[in-house]
Amino acid sequence: MRVSKVKAAQNRELILAAASRLFREHGIAATGVDSITGAAGLTHGGLYSQFGSKEAIAAEAIRFASARSKRRWQRIAQRSGRGLTFPAIVDGYLTPAHRDAPGQGCAVAALATEIARQPKTVRKAFTNEFKGTLEFLAKQMPGRSSSRRLESAAAAFSCMVGALILSRAVTDNALSELILNSAARRTLELARPLRRTRRSA
Repeated sequence: MRVSKVKAAQNRELILAAASRLFREHGIAATGVDSITGAAGLTHGGLYSQFGSKEAIAAEAIRFASARSKRRWQRIAQRSGRGLTFPAIVDGYLTPAHRDAPGQGCAVAALATEIARQPKTVRKAFTNEFKGTLEFLAKQMPGRSSSRRLESAAAAFSCMVGALILSRAVTDNALSELILNSAARRTLELARPLRRTRRSA
């Protein structure tokens, strides 16, 4: 039976939602097609007719997860306004709740350590989404120079991602929360406007 365009779109959404969650929870290499189809409630045929390969699914799942994260950040921006958006993002990102829910969280933190071993198409999708994230964060940074704002965004996001990865890796809960809290404080310093100093007479 031929699947309608509407049904095909729905199936695609189910596959990407399942794949992006499972990849973030277990890793790309450790997640098989059987797991994805089972979580999506579809057959192998339905999956391969949509994507053709696991590699293609991985690339699209990264885009899918990143788009959802960006929509969350855009909603924060609409509620908070300029100057308060970045602190609000950090407050939500470096938390035990985010640490404990990798399947629903940042794809960069969940997959960064594995991406280097993935095929070029997957790495390219990851790179493009990462660039888009930095561009969004750069708009929230102080400074007149776009290059300086981008530099601050890269430093801040790298700190956020690294802290989240380490907070998930350690078994000591107090240490995990220390990593999150200290990284949040240091990261927020990058979003503070630089103070001008008076020249001495």
